[in-house]
Amino acid sequence: MTLVRGCIGSLVAHQPLGKDVIAHAVDAATRDPRFNPVTAAEYPLLNIEVSVLGGGGSQRQLPSRPAMEKKPLNHFHPGSSVLSFGTAGCNSGCRFCQNFDIAKARSIDKLSVGASPEKIAQIAASRGIDSVAFTYNDPIVFAEYAIDTAQACRALGIHPIAVTAGYMSAEARPDFYAAMDAANIDLKGFTEDFYWKVTGTHLADVLATIDYAVNEARTPEGEHVWVELTTLLIPGLNDDDAQLHAECTWIGEHLGPDVPLHFSAFHPSYRMMDVPPTPHETLTRTRAIALAEGLHYVYAGNVHDREGDTTYCPNPQCHAKLIERDWYRIIADRLSASSGGNGHCPQCGTAIAGRW
Repeated sequence: MTLVRGCIGSLVAHQPLGKDVIAHAVDAATRDPRFNPVTAAEYPLLNIEVSVLGGGGSQRQLPSRPAMEKKPLNHFHPGSSVLSFGTAGCNSGCRFCQNFDIAKARSIDKLSVGASPEKIAQIAASRGIDSVAFTYNDPIVFAEYAIDTAQACRALGIHPIAVTAGYMSAEARPDFYAAMDAANIDLKGFTEDFYWKVTGTHLADVLATIDYAVNEARTPEGEHVWVELTTLLIPGLNDDDAQLHAECTWIGEHLGPDVPLHFSAFHPSYRMMDVPPTPHETLTRTRAIALAEGLHYVYAGNVHDREGDTTYCPNPQCHAKLIERDWYRIIADRLSASSGGNGHCPQCGTAIAGRW
């Protein structure tokens, strides 16, 4: 499974629903201006998700089942399945929002699928799904619902996961992160000017959340919440060397070198359609900067990049390929418990940070 696509149009009742779904899926894969068209070689790797928008009902996103790498979480039970859902609205004002049809929805735009916390957990359990992710829009805006759902999931042995921008108050952090087993937190840039002008939020608040989530947050069993970070690189705004060196230095000093960092490619969206997509060379350059700063696990996202997607042993005398990926697809796994590994490099024995 590889490609994440946008929303194209809306379904209308002029032909059987299945035909409309197929037509819109093809349009999303080939005509969405935010993405390069899908090639024939990529057809077998596609994962299609359908979100249903309509009038009335409660605000819920129809659950979907992507792979863990889509969150992205490369060090949390790699390759396992995830039930993903969200509501509507957001507490950030990102001009580049990739899910603006959901995150920027008005109160009259209701999502038509309703689900109790117990129902979400039961659906995941009945389908043999390992984790439930709160995503699409920031779960802090539906924190109570996310916490209740997380508790229902844990009761059935399912991992709750947050995909969040990390913009929340100090008072909200303990209850929210105690409910999660893992989180991917956006670190959208590394200057206050960028944060305020482009996202309408503040860098200091996000850094405080990340620091808390990595260093203090615990599950009910007392285990650290597993955290990975994502930076979406926007040409000319947050991709300069100085900003990236500062970001990686802060991560190393405050979080340590073992927190995975994903650099993702920007595609024109929402109110930033005039900004070009991120060149692949930028991802290669920024990944090199992060590795030079001493971070152990750095990934290139939203592109095909076998080297940038692969998990390597951090031992400089080894550097063995442990989990080889192409976009979200795992090619080879020598590490995970599900693949017979034990969380250590089979070549040199180095412990690899993560949940395997």
